[in-house]
Amino acid sequence: MRESVQAEVLMSFLVSEELSFRIPVELGYETGDPYAVRMTFHLPGDAPVTWAFGRELLLDGINARSGDGDVCIAPVGPEGLSDVRIRLQVGCERAVFRASAAPLVAFLDRTDKLVPLGQERTLGDFEENLEAALGRILAEETAG
Repeated sequence: MRESVQAEVLMSFLVSEELSFRIPVELGYETGDPYAVRMTFHLPGDAPVTWAFGRELLLDGINARSGDGDVCIAPVGPEGLSDVRIRLQVGCERAVFRASAAPLVAFLDRTDKLVPLGQERTLGDFEENLEAALGRILAEETAG
């Protein structure tokens, strides 16, 4: 039986240095894909956009810059549990969001209660889970 954790967080979408607006972002985690978290962004006037990336990337990015390439997460300030900046990039297109670390930590804590970090592989057939996850990602890419 698949179990899941969901949460909604308000994030600031940083349009420029001077302009930002708050949007709801759905966070999701499923035991069927235990390595990944999903963020679904609801931008005004656009269809929702979902990004999937490693749960560990999100956890690491709360305390120190983490990620290369499409997803980069880093704390905004040097003090613990400051805001977090999330940069998502496809080619030369980039979107930057800012969120409070506290709700992200609370979400990650709930995922850890469901599947402790480091125990993801014990959830059954790793290859089957990987194939299912890749199939979902390919389906999302061809649909979008």
